[in-house]
Amino acid sequence: MAAPAIRFRVECADRHAHLFAVTLTIDAPAALQRVSLPVWIPGSYMVREFAKNLQQLQAAQGRRKLAARQIDKHSWQIDCAPGKPLVLRYRVCAYDNSVRTAWLDAHRGFFNGTSLCLRVEGQTDAPHALELPAPPSAAGDGARWSCATALRPSKVDRHGFGSYVAADYDELADSPVEMGTFWSASFEACGVPHRFVVAGAPASFDGDKLIADTRAICEAQMRFWHGDKVGKRGGPRPPHDRYVFMLNAVDDGYGGLEHRHSTALICTRRDLPQRGAMKQPEGYTTLMGLISHEYFHTWNVKRLRPAEFARYDYAEENYTQLLWLFEGFTSYYDDLLLRRAGRIDDAAYLRLVNKTINQVMQTPGRRVQSVAEASFDAWVKYYRQDEQTANGTVSYYTKGALVAMCFDLTLRSEGKGTLDDVMRLLWKKSGGGPVAEADFAEAIEAVGGRSFAREIADWVHSTAELPLSELLRAHGVVPLDDPAQRAQELGLRVTETGGSVQVKVVLRGGAAEQAGFSAHDEWLGIELPAAKGHPAQGWRIAKLDDLALYLGPQKKMTAIVARDRRLLRLPLVLPTGVTTWRLMAQDAARLAAWLSPS
Repeated sequence: MAAPAIRFRVECADRHAHLFAVTLTIDAPAALQRVSLPVWIPGSYMVREFAKNLQQLQAAQGRRKLAARQIDKHSWQIDCAPGKPLVLRYRVCAYDNSVRTAWLDAHRGFFNGTSLCLRVEGQTDAPHALELPAPPSAAGDGARWSCATALRPSKVDRHGFGSYVAADYDELADSPVEMGTFWSASFEACGVPHRFVVAGAPASFDGDKLIADTRAICEAQMRFWHGDKVGKRGGPRPPHDRYVFMLNAVDDGYGGLEHRHSTALICTRRDLPQRGAMKQPEGYTTLMGLISHEYFHTWNVKRLRPAEFARYDYAEENYTQLLWLFEGFTSYYDDLLLRRAGRIDDAAYLRLVNKTINQVMQTPGRRVQSVAEASFDAWVKYYRQDEQTANGTVSYYTKGALVAMCFDLTLRSEGKGTLDDVMRLLWKKSGGGPVAEADFAEAIEAVGGRSFAREIADWVHSTAELPLSELLRAHGVVPLDDPAQRAQELGLRVTETGGSVQVKVVLRGGAAEQAGFSAHDEWLGIELPAAKGHPAQGWRIAKLDDLALYLGPQKKMTAIVARDRRLLRLPLVLPTGVTTWRLMAQDAARLAAWLSPS
């Protein structure tokens, strides 16, 4: 087999300066060869301008140096002699320790192709090669690095360094690379080989438990999509023949990014499973939910995807109104499949649903923007959050998950099928490819035996409240009202550190907004008028819970806040009757019918 005509060599040039060195060889360049670096990475809907990290681009054909003329913020053009290979050399500063871009230091290397690999315009559909030479051992520790990626190996050593091949640029861009002294383990799920690598794990880390739980999640999802015979002789095959989980454990962080044959994850070290623990950290359930979420994307968004994503345009925003279906429905199934995989019980699952409901109910933006509009605006709102985000938009993750639940519970109530059936029908009819909203409407009508146009209009394209209470009650779950926490009661989101209450968000329509609070205020204290048996008083507050101590039965106060170094006195009245939801299982049989596989 001939070597690909597009070849990348990525070296760890200077780990202390966080610099990768990239060499790109183009065997048959165009006379005016254009190259470009993506401005975004699929799955994270924000223009991130990766070219800002590219440095010292040089071009040559043999010994002849060529000018690489920059023509816009992320593209260059080189005037080439025909028939001679073109070699580009450049460096990339890798200083983003997230799942979206690239990172390099003395202990770890990571990159996505969208951050390091230039697109060779006119040849993006051709095979691409990636060479990853092993870096020398880091000074001081002498540890030998290893390498992990879902790309197909061409010739690699036992540590994973060497040559890999991608079918085209899209596959190269969709296959992140992890390097370092990570923990690694392999397992099979329904006959598919999987690998899990963890960077930064402490000595208490229980890798055996992580693998056992991850295998159960993977098998539950493959059975969800393809039935109980998946992976067995004569049974259906999943769309992926390999998979790599790459988890970076840090002091503080959370997130994931899906890829066709892998996922990049980040979590806090405290959330990892711990060897010998009687009870695992609460955050471990969150980590399992993240693993479940990103793995579900193997089907829902990486293959079954919005029609607008049939072919990515890496040069600009790719708009769709369907993120509620692909991110929101995935957010519904991530925790539901944890339950079906036996990783959590009914009570834990209801707590997760409860949390999602309260998150949406405490977002005033749900009355301003529909979940379809929020999907379209992800590029400028969800991924660019500020102090007014909660008042102007709603998360297509959380509300999208509740929309999915409403469709599922409605179908189950009417006895014609489930949302599981709808998702499998969408997969079958699309061939695991691009779909439009009309395809979803057609599939749910086929399963439910009637049109769901009204529900789609009300739940997806309007700001009407979802019928959560009645649907949950019909499936054995009763919503109860609990008193709201103080910040929720006042309509605030705050941070309390070092004896200071810092206002981060003032929610629309709340008591704090009516009093005149503003984001970035520092709430210093309160003044109370004279009351029966008590003189007028003033108190310094260090946290919102102090209010109960100083107010007693009083509802009126004057809040003292600092804003731009000015002291302001704001008349504040505590509201009454502000509640949050608490879900309680009432009918175990009906609840089990919902939470069991269908």
